[in-house]
Amino acid sequence: MELAAREEALDAKIEAAHTAAREQVQAAEVQAAQILKDAEAQTQAMTASHEQELEQEVQDIRSQAQAQAGTQAEATRERASGKLQQAIETIMQAVLP
Repeated sequence: MELAAREEALDAKIEAAHTAAREQVQAAEVQAAQILKDAEAQTQAMTASHEQELEQEVQDIRSQAQAQAGTQAEATRERASGKLQQAIETIMQAVLP
């Protein structure tokens, strides 16, 4: 009888230990899932921030390119206008005595 009581007590302790271990595993799984969720959110935020930075850089490059193209176009127009004026003067000198 005493042996049976000891076995019952030992079984109860083993079952309690199993229950405690299951609860700890479940808590660890919940914590791991939260860590993973937080990491994914942080990754998404970093990706969005990086995309915004890249978009701003692209816009800056486009603005600079447009400004440079405008400046070059104006310089080309001025040179063409100067050459046209020179050609007109040369023609006028050749035609008029």
